Amino acid sequence: MNITRALAAAVTLMALCPSAAAAGAREGALSWGDCPGGSGATGMRCATLRVPVDWSKPGGRTIELKLGRLAATGSRPAKGTVLANFGAGAPGIAYLRDVPGVSTAFTQLRQSMDIVTWDPRGYTNGHSTPLPCRITSKTDPELPDDQAGFDQIAAGNRADAAPCHDPDPQLFDSIGSVTHARDMEAIRRALGEPRINLFMGSYGGAFGQAYAHLFPKRIRTMVLDGTGNMSDPEKENAARARDSERRLRRFLAWCADEPSCVLRGKDVPRLWQELVARSDRAPLQPGGFDGVRLQDYLGQALISQGPERWPALAEAIAAAGRGDASKFAAFPALGGPNPDVIACQDMPRPASHAALKAAMKRLRAVAPSTGTGGTTVTRLRCLGYPSPVTFPAGPLPKTVPPLLGVGTWADFPATERVVRQVRGSRTIYHDGPGHEIYLSGNACVTEKVNAYFVDKTLPAPGTEC
Repeated sequence: MNITRALAAAVTLMALCPSAAAAGAREGALSWGDCPGGSGATGMRCATLRVPVDWSKPGGRTIELKLGRLAATGSRPAKGTVLANFGAGAPGIAYLRDVPGVSTAFTQLRQSMDIVTWDPRGYTNGHSTPLPCRITSKTDPELPDDQAGFDQIAAGNRADAAPCHDPDPQLFDSIGSVTHARDMEAIRRALGEPRINLFMGSYGGAFGQAYAHLFPKRIRTMVLDGTGNMSDPEKENAARARDSERRLRRFLAWCADEPSCVLRGKDVPRLWQELVARSDRAPLQPGGFDGVRLQDYLGQALISQGPERWPALAEAIAAAGRGDASKFAAFPALGGPNPDVIACQDMPRPASHAALKAAMKRLRAVAPSTGTGGTTVTRLRCLGYPSPVTFPAGPLPKTVPPLLGVGTWADFPATERVVRQVRGSRTIYHDGPGHEIYLSGNACVTEKVNAYFVDKTLPAPGTEC
């Protein structure tokens, strides 16, 4: 039996275990008080919740989760709680309290509902129990030429993880989305809510999908904003490659009509494919950009940047074509705080050099210009990782209530692939750049998302904002 599927089956069985599902908090167990760093302009209050390190051992060692709440401001009692997560690397308390625009996005919703967030376990930049250290985000290693090179990368990754893993392997192995979902269920119980409303943004959508696998009947509403689809990693890699190719075509159409584009009039797809092939043979400097790393950076730029930044992207491609990768090196680095601790426990990684090579060949056939960029196949920092993959395999359960997916032109397709697994779900599309569009202040999105949270009113099919 496939090891990943066996682990996923074990996780699903654990979800049915009453002792594990019920552990960690009794209903109404939270005491709200001062927050670390103060309440801010929002009047946030905080509480501490103790949960098991290992949810399969509910009576064992516990750790602390720090929660933050923006209480409902209306004259009537709150209609419920929206539990919010803003993505991997985002400590919920500081993000909701301190980041301009985030708390403002919830102002209207707060008239009817409490907004609760938490600092997920393991984060070194939050107030819940952290890992003993932070794994420094490194440049992905170059693609290995053979199995020996593959094994060397795996050994290096294990050595890099050791200072965080070895002092507390139990905590280190509990940072995947499945455990965060169990922590979310403990929060729901502690809040005394029979069913919870979830705002899951960016990688928080992985937490939400894990929760839907384990506790489908505990969801009242769930908004997924700019997230990825976790249901079938191999198929999703191909779909994400196609998404990236479509984004590139949009960029190329802009360049063809834009006088300021330095690539205007050139056969950009051919230029780019030749550049990727040349870089695979001899990585570009500075930064050691092989073809895969160039594709990764291009894919990320096409997701995160709109037309106002496309002139700079065109210049980076042109300079790389001349052998100078400095403009790509100046782009923001990929990843965030401890990026692999979560992702490497969620996403399957190639088991051998042959498997890696075959997967890359498939993706480049699907999308020759951007094929591997933005997919998990080339997540080389996960090779040899000391923790198992635990994310449940397969589509979301049929008992999940209708979901609402929200996304910009760049990240809408993957979000749509998540919500269309659940009958009756809807989406809101925004034809513009950005990420987590609900937090951007888009009035149309705000109105429709809030109507869903408060009254379970879903927008019409094909809604655009």
